[in-house]
Amino acid sequence: MSMEMKRKLRKTILLAFKIAVGSGTAIYIAEALHLEYAVSAGTVTLLALLATKWETIKFSFIRLGTFFFTAFMVFLLVPRMHSEWVAYGVIVFVLVFLSDMMGWRATLSVNAVITAHYITGQDFSAAFFRNEFMLVFIGSGIAFVLNLFHLNRSQKKHLMDGIRYVEETMQGDLRELADYLLKEQMSHSVWEDIRTLEKKLRKFMEEAGEYQDNTFESHHDYYEDYFAMRLDQCRMLDSLHYEMKRIRSMPKQAGVIAEYIRYLADYVVEKNVPEKQMEKLNGIFADMKKEELPKSREEFESRALLYHILMDLEEFLKYKQAFVENLSGRQRKEYW
Repeated sequence: MSMEMKRKLRKTILLAFKIAVGSGTAIYIAEALHLEYAVSAGTVTLLALLATKWETIKFSFIRLGTFFFTAFMVFLLVPRMHSEWVAYGVIVFVLVFLSDMMGWRATLSVNAVITAHYITGQDFSAAFFRNEFMLVFIGSGIAFVLNLFHLNRSQKKHLMDGIRYVEETMQGDLRELADYLLKEQMSHSVWEDIRTLEKKLRKFMEEAGEYQDNTFESHHDYYEDYFAMRLDQCRMLDSLHYEMKRIRSMPKQAGVIAEYIRYLADYVVEKNVPEKQMEKLNGIFADMKKEELPKSREEFESRALLYHILMDLEEFLKYKQAFVENLSGRQRKEYW
């Protein structure tokens, strides 16, 4: 079994364990308090535990807040409507509309269950109101406690391994592109490598966002920002490859650019400020302007494409520059 599969298995087992223990505990407490529909407390716990730590905190409070709104609509509409299905439909319509507009979809299912309880029991007393509130409170409270426990240490290590993987892959792709400029034989398809790297980066961004939401510290968006920066650079590699394929005959300047790309590959590392790489690139730009004008249309087109390649490389470096400049003092101290 691969490391990725083992990591996913551990994560799934932990989630299943928390849901099983949390839901069972919620039902036990609800039954001990002699609440009606005690099983629903377990359902609330299950739904809440499917979220990240920050989402659990956020939606726990929102669920409690929207509960009062749901109860108000039930008291207002159900006694005045002769048809239960019409009353339920109207209330759910309002809940869906407001939840979607406010970005609170995670609260919808719980409120729909509460509405069903009211319509089924036809009990609008203060005691039943307390009963329903306690179901939501118990389920949300247990989910809040259990979602404090996450595999953050292993998740952080996975993201750090991801950084190393991305850098090594990107370095290899740059060297392959340099070989292409020098008309050397490529060992494999750069196009496929870039596409694979792009998919991996999107996955790492998703995992970095999840890791960020499962911590209480505000600076962990470092990983998400890092992978976003590399994704932008990956798109520039795609553009570089496209420009290179359009060159019909390689001008002599292609060798200079190929050597620069090989030089640049060594500096595609996490803790590098690309000032020297930018200075060297500016020097190549200046030398290109001093070159004598092309003598044929084909040479002109090839030279123009080389110039586009240099501009893509400049953009490639600017993405890293912007990332470094946007680092907070705390992030520099923590990660650099």
